[in-house]
Amino acid sequence: MKAWKKAASAIGVAAVMTSLFTGCGAGGGSKKAADAKEIVVGAHFELTGNVANYGKSTMSGVQMAIDEANAKGGVLGKKIKMVTGDNKSEPSEAGNTATKLITKDKAVVLIGPATSGCVAASIPIATGNKVPLMAPVATAPNITLQKDGKVQPFVFRACFIDPFQGKIMATFASKTLKVKNIAVFFDSSSDYSKGLAEVFGKTVEGAGGKIVAKEAFLAKDVDFKAALTKLKASNPDALYVPAYYEEVSKIIKQAREVGMNCPILGSDGWDSPKLAEIAGKAALNNTYFCSAYSAQDKDPKIQNFIKAYKAKFNAEPDNFSIHGYDAALVVLEAIKRAGSTDGVKIAEEIAKMKDFPVATGKFTVDPQHNPVSGGIIIELKDGVQTFKEKINL
Repeated sequence: MKAWKKAASAIGVAAVMTSLFTGCGAGGGSKKAADAKEIVVGAHFELTGNVANYGKSTMSGVQMAIDEANAKGGVLGKKIKMVTGDNKSEPSEAGNTATKLITKDKAVVLIGPATSGCVAASIPIATGNKVPLMAPVATAPNITLQKDGKVQPFVFRACFIDPFQGKIMATFASKTLKVKNIAVFFDSSSDYSKGLAEVFGKTVEGAGGKIVAKEAFLAKDVDFKAALTKLKASNPDALYVPAYYEEVSKIIKQAREVGMNCPILGSDGWDSPKLAEIAGKAALNNTYFCSAYSAQDKDPKIQNFIKAYKAKFNAEPDNFSIHGYDAALVVLEAIKRAGSTDGVKIAEEIAKMKDFPVATGKFTVDPQHNPVSGGIIIELKDGVQTFKEKINL
């Protein structure tokens, strides 16, 4: 879930803002937070703009976890107050939003943003004020790491990272589908797509398989038949297309039209109802993509979350909402374990989290501040998403 455009300039602005506001949020701010009658959690999301659906859905999960905690008496004997901030789906706005939530609203922790670009632009503000930032669904690997490779001390995430899902799909291809010769069709204009293609290929070859052909396209392309014809000539057992649904829907449709009837595999960027609308339901048979959540997963924790979410919002939860819920559970537990609203202590408790029960399973933080988790394989049958299997690496 990335939005890196404008992120570099936004980070520069955020760094300047950090120097202006650090004193407000770190020292005296933590004292005021400790004395407050309620604990303020900043919900920093894309509530308007081109990925507002991501932000709104994730925030609904956060709201549900906070409401449940308050119904049980809150944390440390205090009610949790969720204060929202809208970054407008723009990294250039994210630093300002983080600053407002921390310095004006006195948030002791930030949950969000949803997209990696907006998270990256918020990191200098959160770090400068020693306020933990929990990213529920941002998948870019480097948001939890500094330029020198060291971990960002105040940044964590609740979802798997892009390389992880590349490994998950490669494992599914070799162990479940038992395919050996695989062609790859990736978006050369997308770091997301290029990174997944690289990890997938290395994992396939490490398992004894072979990447028999590789072709590239560009975002917004509409005619893929020439490249697909080349890929077909390599006679692959499967085709891997790690990209977003706008192009993937057309690729699948045209792949079937040129006679590629092999399994087509993909990534979480496929997850949209528009996939079936554009590709056609029949074309999607024998296709699979990786996700972190399926409503058809029979795990009791998943089903209990779905039931509670439907009762509260009268809507179906998705990958964003369940990870927003998990992120909030972890943050609230860390505050409880810290026995304090001090950001340094909260961050230390998140970093130590191990086997903490959340909706998607058990939450354990690895040394790079990523969760140790599994992945879900979704199969599309006549256009309908169907739970295939859960894979733990």
